[in-house]
Amino acid sequence: MSTDTARPSIDAALVRRLVAGQFPQWADLPVEPVAAGGVDNRTFHLGETMTVRLPSAEGYAQQAAKEQTWLPVLAPLLPLPVPAPLGCGEPAEGYPYRWTVNRWLDGETASPERIGDLREFARDLAGFLTALQRADAAGGPLAGAHSAFRGAPLTTYDAETRRALAALTGRIPCELAADVWESALGAPFTGPPVWFHGDVAHGNLLVRDGRLAAVIDFGCSGVGDPACDLSVAWTLLHGESRAAFRTVMYADGRLDAGTWARGRGWTLWKALITLAWGTDEAVRREASRTLDAVLEEYAEARADGDRTTNHR
Repeated sequence: MSTDTARPSIDAALVRRLVAGQFPQWADLPVEPVAAGGVDNRTFHLGETMTVRLPSAEGYAQQAAKEQTWLPVLAPLLPLPVPAPLGCGEPAEGYPYRWTVNRWLDGETASPERIGDLREFARDLAGFLTALQRADAAGGPLAGAHSAFRGAPLTTYDAETRRALAALTGRIPCELAADVWESALGAPFTGPPVWFHGDVAHGNLLVRDGRLAAVIDFGCSGVGDPACDLSVAWTLLHGESRAAFRTVMYADGRLDAGTWARGRGWTLWKALITLAWGTDEAVRREASRTLDAVLEEYAEARADGDRTTNHR
């Protein structure tokens, strides 16, 4: 999450001026906000086949150049469409960051109501993530500020997680949550860095005719520990679909018990800080559901003697 307090004003009028000044061949195309335009980056339709994507704060400004550089490299290696950069704009018109023009990808953001067979969806997503991890990581951007520290060691958020647990004392099962966190910390990443997406959230997964059709928003992507990409197992998947996701990830040979434990830990961290300090009630409710899913799955795994709970 960025700590920027001053955010530039971004609206369709600004986008029209930026496009007209730097991509005059598209100056006559209509510009309209995308329904789910995002927070870290704001997205607008440009005509019927393109989008304009603008970082909303300095903390996200590095992402434009990263996507421009690496998405064309990764796209041929992946089994589903990803954004195709068409141009990169420069700061102008009072807007201080680089921005991008991408090809529009058809689809609706994933939700249980839009997904046909959730197990099939889970297997398709796992196949995409394993293909991403197999991509050559040489020279890729190592996890850091540009990825909001996704892919970095889980210890990056240790102090924040413990403060959140203290703030939530008496409101959640803190002892069990702390056990989940210790289990995750006890399984540090020791493998070679691999590509990760960094934000495998329902808003970045597009479905069409009930199937996973595309994966978007690689702003938090990079090279490092892929455990952060497993959070979808607790935020969107459950029961048989979670098991299907895990089976495919394990079959590739890259996912092990420690990675699953760290994925659980990443998911716990985000839920805890949202519940401790978040102000959006809808987001807090979603975080509460995610926390319940993490704790329930962990407790069941511990009862079954699952190695993913035994790393302390």
